[in-house]
Amino acid sequence: MKINTIKENNVEIAVVNSSDILIKDVQSALDFIGTVGFETGCYHIVLNKSSICEDFFNLKTKLAGEILQKFVNYHVKIAIVGDFSVYTSNSLKDFIYESNKGRDIFFLPDEKQAIEKLSLA
Repeated sequence: MKINTIKENNVEIAVVNSSDILIKDVQSALDFIGTVGFETGCYHIVLNKSSICEDFFNLKTKLAGEILQKFVNYHVKIAIVGDFSVYTSNSLKDFIYESNKGRDIFFLPDEKQAIEKLSLA
């Protein structure tokens, strides 16, 4: 895992890149939040969707809700970056749409938009 920090609109943002799956379950999400927080002090994170297990994107597993609730509980805002058009689930599309209207969790197509959104959140 490689973490770069950037500052945009006086908000410190951790941009995390990894070729490994970093978030597989609730415990790995908590470990991720702790590691990024400890190493950077950032409470705004950009993460590629490829670093999250595929079960996360199947809402029937309830994994997305459980994991994202941890981010909200610990006051960590996250932007997940990638191509979400590959998913056909209307429920997931609705979930992404509603998340993007909020202030904590975002699903965006690229890092630039993610940084912009987090810097204003």
